[in-house]
Amino acid sequence: MYKTMKNIRVYFMTLLILLTFTLSSCEVVGDIFKAGMWTALIIIVIVVLIIVWIFRRFTGR
Repeated sequence: MYKTMKNIRVYFMTLLILLTFTLSSCEVVGDIFKAGMWTALIIIVIVVLIIVWIFRRFTGR
């Protein structure tokens, strides 16, 4: 079980690093706000909730 959790963390960190180098945050935010303020707000809330959910899964809370 512990080995699986370690593999998931490695994959998550690899994905996070890959996204950091491939996406420009200014470019992403600009495209989101072009689509509309409410769309951006919904997307931001969803992303924050997903991040909180992932951290809770890893910490076991």
